[in-house]
Amino acid sequence: MSLFISNAHASTGAAAAGGGVEMLIMLAIFGLVFYFLIYRPQAKRVKEHKSLMSAMAKGDEVLTQGGLVGKIVKIADDKDFVVISLNEQAEVTVQKSAVSAVLPKGTMKSL
Repeated sequence: MSLFISNAHASTGAAAAGGGVEMLIMLAIFGLVFYFLIYRPQAKRVKEHKSLMSAMAKGDEVLTQGGLVGKIVKIADDKDFVVISLNEQAEVTVQKSAVSAVLPKGTMKSL
């Protein structure tokens, strides 16, 4: 019977203890990957958006998250709302956080 199956022998040595240091190193690597690939870019986008919202001024041409392009007519700092003129007749009131980009001057005329 030992022609095809080798005999099994019991191990006499103790099992190798470890895994604590390797597990901590792996956890640290996952933490670094999470920080550099997820948290850091998102924090950078939030910081840029906050600076965009604070730099808005009357007369700026903006693009909202809904796709509306207009010129800022009035800014209410205490309520965080902005009145945007879409054309001569239509004005829309939106939150400052709904503004996704400030466009270069003259963009509305070129559309």
